[in-house]
Amino acid sequence: MGLMSEWKQEGEEIRRTVTAPDFPTAIRIVDEIAVKAEELNHHPDIDIRWRTLHLTLTTHDAGGLTDLDHQLAAIIDDIARKHGA
Repeated sequence: MGLMSEWKQEGEEIRRTVTAPDFPTAIRIVDEIAVKAEELNHHPDIDIRWRTLHLTLTTHDAGGLTDLDHQLAAIIDDIARKHGA
């Protein structure tokens, strides 16, 4: 799978900023991401600033990017889109 335009690679990480319509929606997005991340046993770094989420993905134990990162990135894109972000 190719890297989506919303995600930018920086070294061995991919990053994306998501802007939700409001703070409660931002928290709902994080909650849905948390459920999927737990299912995959692959967890993003998430920085929450009001309605803006800064997400970073990498596979620490592999020392870089793996298919899991791209898989979770696509899931995050779907969740964000569903919430109007």
